[in-house]
Amino acid sequence: MSQEDREVDEALALVRRAQGSPAGGEPEQSPQRPSQETGQAGEAGRAGPARQPGAEPAPSARTDVADSGRDGAVASASARTRATPWSEARVVAARAGGAGASRARRVSLGQALGQVLAEPLDALTDLPSFDTSAMDGWAVAGPGPWWSVEEGGQVLAGHAAPGALADGTAVRIATGARIPPDATAVIRSEHARLEESKGRLYARREVVQGQDIRPRGQECRTGDRLLPAGALVTPAVLGLAAAAGYDGLSVVPRPRVEVFVLGDELLNEGLPHDGMVRDALGPLLGPWLHALGAEVIGTRHLGDDADALHRAVTASEADLVITTGGTAAGPVDHVHPILRKAGAELLVDGVAVRPGHPMLLARLSGGADGRYLVGLPGNPLAAVSGLLTLAEPLLRARAQRPPLAPYLSPVRDEVNGHPHDTRLVPVVHRAEQAVPLHYNGPAMLRGIAAADGLAVVPPGGARAGQELEILDLPWTTEGRFT
Repeated sequence: MSQEDREVDEALALVRRAQGSPAGGEPEQSPQRPSQETGQAGEAGRAGPARQPGAEPAPSARTDVADSGRDGAVASASARTRATPWSEARVVAARAGGAGASRARRVSLGQALGQVLAEPLDALTDLPSFDTSAMDGWAVAGPGPWWSVEEGGQVLAGHAAPGALADGTAVRIATGARIPPDATAVIRSEHARLEESKGRLYARREVVQGQDIRPRGQECRTGDRLLPAGALVTPAVLGLAAAAGYDGLSVVPRPRVEVFVLGDELLNEGLPHDGMVRDALGPLLGPWLHALGAEVIGTRHLGDDADALHRAVTASEADLVITTGGTAAGPVDHVHPILRKAGAELLVDGVAVRPGHPMLLARLSGGADGRYLVGLPGNPLAAVSGLLTLAEPLLRARAQRPPLAPYLSPVRDEVNGHPHDTRLVPVVHRAEQAVPLHYNGPAMLRGIAAADGLAVVPPGGARAGQELEILDLPWTTEGRFT
């Protein structure tokens, strides 16, 4: 059982005793799961001391809860009551993103990659815009053999319209060149034999009328809908847009995001030492947010300084501010106080999900388009949980990207669950099953680094073979970092 589960269960037991439950009543137990909760700042605001899976939590952790007495127990129960159900939290985040959706702008094709279409892509021309040769070879008219047309040379791409081709004649033609009027087919070079002494062309195989000719409008006609609004602009989309006559596209710009990584204990390089730990979230968050469609305008490390955090948040020009750690109620957990000071409105204050339950979503004051803050827990996997729970649906809605279609997959193995909350567990896909990975504690990245996605485990856990919703990771759904 992880330390966070022990604390919750002990707090609930204290509440029951305070309310007159029998003294011998047993607290509800969380299923055990491996959790070496070391590393970045913990879900309660700071990292706990290292311990092995199954070991007793450090005495200080137990004493913090026990010594708080009834007030601490009531506060813990109140936090659980306040926590938003996981699926509801995602809906709230998406609604917030939609309310502040980015305004469309027109950009050149070279600037549109990775953004989404604000308007449908309709063909501005027929494709192809004229009958064209699909292969290098010979354009022929009528049945063969054909007399080779020597005068006028060959028909090349990009040249003026060729003259009409008389019945029974042939002319050399290049791929992409305009088909001469009255031509009936193209014979590929490797399928033709020219008897130069007589100027006669013979086909090595049967010639079918219209073969290797791309007729005008074969791919689309002017005005045809090629792609809907909301489609992601990929390199292939850029090529299609250019072929269809576009010099620029109307797109929804990437939402701007600024990241503040909090904590005095964080190192930017070298090995951990003297109670200091490496910052795992700084290198992780920027690329992950970029893969979610955001423009990351900066990632900054701030110490445990409430005034510095307040200045950074209120001065940020980002559409979305991301903070890490400091979302609980410890002595250096400054996110809630600075949000109150800034006049922010809390939309989500805790989510019933493990790891990551202290995450939050707030609407920041000022700005006509709406600015938001997502407060992530400090533990790395808990922060990933926050990204997928709150940041992804908000950013997707803000950028007007369609939501990902949910899908289910059976899990190969039994998965332990939290007694009350949803649990997100890294999985890999094997033989049409989702295989849960070890090293899935809040402070661990080893599991998610190898994962294809996260399984959404309901309270109480899942049996082997049970179908669970799978959250794909952005580089498995989009297939790239755009």
